Amino acid sequence: MASTVDELTVRYEEDGIETVRELDKQILTKGAWSTVIFRYQDWDRSKEAYGPDKYTIRRYQKRNGEYQQKSKFNISSKDQAEKIIAALESWIN
Repeated sequence: MASTVDELTVRYEEDGIETVRELDKQILTKGAWSTVIFRYQDWDRSKEAYGPDKYTIRRYQKRNGEYQQKSKFNISSKDQAEKIIAALESWIN
């Protein structure tokens, strides 16, 4: 478990293979409730290669000195990410 928001990651290793490779992260909010967006890739065992970039927004609560994931939203494709961006830009511009 992570004790600071900077330590939070989606990286995951199984049987010596990094099955989830974290490419980047942006901390959106810090505090007792923190929100982080990650850019990552999944390992495709059949192709023995990483797949396309994916994105996930995760919400964590700090409890007893450790961050615990409370919710997540996975952005399933680049197309969906672009639609989210367009919607947000139309609302804030």
